[in-house]
Amino acid sequence: MKTQFLKAKESLKSLRNNVVVKNILLVGSITLLIKGIGFYKETLIASSFGLSVFLDTFFIAIIVPGFINNVFLGAFKSVFIPNYIAELNTKNNISSFQGTGFFVTAFISAAFMLIAFLFTDTYLDFFFPGHTTEYYNLIKSQFYYLLPCIALWGFSSLLSGLLNINDEFKYSSFESLFLPITIIVCLFFFKEPLGDKVLAVGTLAGAIVSFLFLIIVCFQKKIINISWPDLNNANARIMFAQVPAKVSSGLLTGMNVVVDQYFAAQLVIGSIAAINYGRKIPAFLSGLLVIALTNVLLPYFSKSLAKNKEKTFKTLFKMLKLIFVGVVVCIVLGILATDFMVALFFERKEFTSDDTEVVSNIQKIFLIYLPFSICGMVVVNFLTSINKNAFMAYVSLGALILNIILDYILMQYYGVFGIALCTTIVIILKNIILFYYTYKQSRI
Repeated sequence: MKTQFLKAKESLKSLRNNVVVKNILLVGSITLLIKGIGFYKETLIASSFGLSVFLDTFFIAIIVPGFINNVFLGAFKSVFIPNYIAELNTKNNISSFQGTGFFVTAFISAAFMLIAFLFTDTYLDFFFPGHTTEYYNLIKSQFYYLLPCIALWGFSSLLSGLLNINDEFKYSSFESLFLPITIIVCLFFFKEPLGDKVLAVGTLAGAIVSFLFLIIVCFQKKIINISWPDLNNANARIMFAQVPAKVSSGLLTGMNVVVDQYFAAQLVIGSIAAINYGRKIPAFLSGLLVIALTNVLLPYFSKSLAKNKEKTFKTLFKMLKLIFVGVVVCIVLGILATDFMVALFFERKEFTSDDTEVVSNIQKIFLIYLPFSICGMVVVNFLTSINKNAFMAYVSLGALILNIILDYILMQYYGVFGIALCTTIVIILKNIILFYYTYKQSRI
């Protein structure tokens, strides 16, 4: 017994002295603050609008900008970080590689802003048919304010990646603070003059402030060092080769949200908002870990694998065991407290007790997949660091096909709850496959 106690004590001591753990705790603490403010923002939105047509249209308006950010710009950041670190190890002039990163980000942002603008009407008619002209006009009036966010989010993503590479996790984490604050300010002081555009304008203001904050910090830390892009650089070519697979993986994964929104739009008014509110508390809980783990682990894995591959695999599997067990315990408690939490945080004014019942049942279903999705994010970061993006793209394709089939079948029987159940099943299966593949890689 004494020996076990001493081993546990030594393990805790080593964790306290571990730089990676310290960075995860730092980012997690900052994220907790930001998520708390963000959650207050959601309760404020819920009390102001309930499960209304306005919220449905806002969520539809932000789908495409958010989709482009998460899928294309986020994917480029993910492949940029490990290859940037590889370029640092070559002792080449890093300014050219930075220039390549900014050039590609600008090109992708501009191209997709143009595509999104030109095909807005086609997209709405195809995915959300059968609504009134006023409904579509409400979506488009908000969408035009959200469109510039694509470029701002793209450059902010690249800047935060550079900060993470340089172990400046504190500043890259604080960047997310500005979006909820600007939306809260708009709701308190500009709700009447802005009217139906209040959430869109608040989102745009948050994107602007976040970008300005990051670029000021990067210049102060002397991180930005840009020269003319060298597209023939060896690591740049590896990065470009990985981009299609990573984008495809992100595209197919992001399509699941669009598919869910599409099927939810076929149901009663408020179903899209119900799905989104059902994700709020699970997103809050997972965000604390996912953001901290993702920001810290991708640079860590990229650096560690170059030094000792076998040790890095052992660290990964040990980490996954601890995370899975810890999250399962939290989720059991979360499911038991779901009804109380939804009523406490959302049930006021336009958000009725009937809304609480619907959202809490959706939330219980979503909570089940959290242990798998959080561990899955660790695995995704690891596979990205070893450039296994092609396999993840194939898995994402299979998951999307399964999601479409199950959404269609389950919504016939369970309505909006069937969509939530489908999401949970697909996420669990997808992450089990990714873990098995990673385990097989450790045996090679």
